[in-house]
Amino acid sequence: MKKALLLCLPALLWGAFGPGPIYPRPAAARESLSLSGAWALYPLAVRWQEEFQKSRPGVNIDVQAGGAGKGIVDVLAGVVDIGMVSREIQPTEVEKGAVALAVAKDAVVVTVNRKNPFLADILRRGLRREEFLGLWIKKSIGTWEGALGKSGRTPVHLFTRSDACGAAETWAAYLGGHQEDLAGIGVYGDPGLTEAVRRDPLGIGFNNVNFAYDAKTLKPITGIEICPIDLDGNGEIDPAEKIYGTRDDLTRAIAANVYPSPPARQLYFVIKGKPGRPLLAEFLEWVLTDGQKFVAEMGYIGLAPDRIASGMAVVRGAAEKK
Repeated sequence: MKKALLLCLPALLWGAFGPGPIYPRPAAARESLSLSGAWALYPLAVRWQEEFQKSRPGVNIDVQAGGAGKGIVDVLAGVVDIGMVSREIQPTEVEKGAVALAVAKDAVVVTVNRKNPFLADILRRGLRREEFLGLWIKKSIGTWEGALGKSGRTPVHLFTRSDACGAAETWAAYLGGHQEDLAGIGVYGDPGLTEAVRRDPLGIGFNNVNFAYDAKTLKPITGIEICPIDLDGNGEIDPAEKIYGTRDDLTRAIAANVYPSPPARQLYFVIKGKPGRPLLAEFLEWVLTDGQKFVAEMGYIGLAPDRIASGMAVVRGAAEKK
């Protein structure tokens, strides 16, 4: 009996004084980044999210679209790490701490319904800047015949954006105004505006490139056509102005500065102050380097070397306020 007790004693002592019960350790909290803002940047930002997370599986990046206005408000309020902005940054926003890095370039295009009764004329002659001005700003043109130099009374159903956004601000800038100056029925978001025009044979609106073209076919989304701009104002679309057949045709024209700016424009990531978090700085540097190889295939125009250098200065905390 004594021998049995002695044999059991080590086990009893181990239970009393040895390591406690083994419980699963809680998983380490995943590092995270959050982005919100411009629809124009949303497809590219999602691609960057996916590719960056492949190399950093412990990182979670959340990307939400809602318009450039929401992006700038969210980042300045500290709600997100990065605001996606598809217009120029305003001086008042810089005063509040907004620091912008150009990350890509794209453009705004005018969209019409493929069943528009005047489609052949639209594609043959396009519209001049003055005619777009008469539609959206001056409100002096209200019929398709008036826009095309004809006589008649077929109404134009004009659409604009209801959310504060870079697309509307950029299109308005091309016409010499601001988003609040644009006439038309307000529709929320890029997808909503595309759908509004797609459902209305007499509709006309504007979209960011990647919401006007199909990502697979690279042709205009089913049901819409791109309304060409008569750049030289001669009343017809010359061969050099036929740049809308595919998304690649258009991005080449933007890169070559054939398509005017605006409505072509830089796209920005905006942060508040210096990128203090190491993960934020790492992600921004990746976007400006490895991330650039995804820009063209996603339907955007890559950055010039000077833009990359300027962005890297921001990442390293050496950017000067403009």
